[in-house]
Amino acid sequence: MARTVDTHQVAQRRQAITHAATHLFATQGFDHTTVAQIARAAGLSAASVFYYFPDKQAVFRSIFEGDLPRSQDLIARHADTPHPLTAITDLVTELAADAQDPDAIGLLVELLRQTGRDPELVDVVTRTTRIQHQGLARLVTRGIDDGTVDPALDPDDTARWLLAIVDAVYLNAHPAHDPRPALRRTVTRYLTPPPHEPKDT
Repeated sequence: MARTVDTHQVAQRRQAITHAATHLFATQGFDHTTVAQIARAAGLSAASVFYYFPDKQAVFRSIFEGDLPRSQDLIARHADTPHPLTAITDLVTELAADAQDPDAIGLLVELLRQTGRDPELVDVVTRTTRIQHQGLARLVTRGIDDGTVDPALDPDDTARWLLAIVDAVYLNAHPAHDPRPALRRTVTRYLTPPPHEPKDT
C-alpha cells in the first residue's frame, strides 16, 4: 500500500526549516551555517532537512520563494483601487514592512552574495521583482491619467526607482527605527505633480 503524504505536515516542516534558516543565514552567513544547525534550530534531524530540501542552497531559496505569491497578492489587492497615488504609497510601504526585522539587513547582504552563485535564486528574485515592477508601473500610469502623478515621469523608470528606494530602506534598516513614515513622504513628494507656476501678466 502506498504511503500517504500529509501535505499539511510537509508544508509545516518546510516552513519550520525556512524560518530557522532565515535567522541563521542572516546572522552567520550562508557559508558559516550548517544543515545540522538549521535542523537543530527547527527541532528536526539533519536527515529530515534533506527530506524536504535537496540541499542547503534550496533552503536559502525557500526564504525568497514565498515572496512571489505574496507579491502577486499585494499587487492584485491594489490593482483596481480608485486612488492610484494612495495605492502606490501603500504598496511600497507594505514592501518595506519587514525592514525593522533584526535579520533584514543581514539577509539582504547574504542574498546579494548568493545571487552570483545560484541561477535558480536569480530567477526567483527576478520573477518577484517583475511582478512588483509591472504592478507599480500600471499604477503610475493610472495616476498620470487621473492627474495625481506627475506626467513628466516615465512609468517604467518610476517603478524601477520606487523599488530601488525600498531596497535602500532595507540596506539602511535599523530595528529601533520605523522607516515607513519617511518612505511614504519621499514617495508621495516624488510622485505628486509640481505646483503650477503663476503665469506672467
